[in-house]
Amino acid sequence: MTHVYNMHEAKTNLSKLVKLAEAGEKIVIARAGKPSVELTIVRPKPRPKLGEFEPLDIWIPEDFDSLNQQIWKDYL
Repeated sequence: MTHVYNMHEAKTNLSKLVKLAEAGEKIVIARAGKPSVELTIVRPKPRPKLGEFEPLDIWIPEDFDSLNQQIWKDYL
């Protein structure tokens, strides 16, 4: 269920609104009768398990491990 509160009422009852949001209710705060913001809970991000990691967004060229002939000539 959606609850709509005006700004003054929301300031007065903030603790109550937070409890409602934590209980799963949708809370909308209005300014001058127009919906302005929605109060939502913050869900903690789960910690990765030992050995897990998030995939990296990187690009590796196809010829990454190929031999660069110019460097090879300069080396010899």
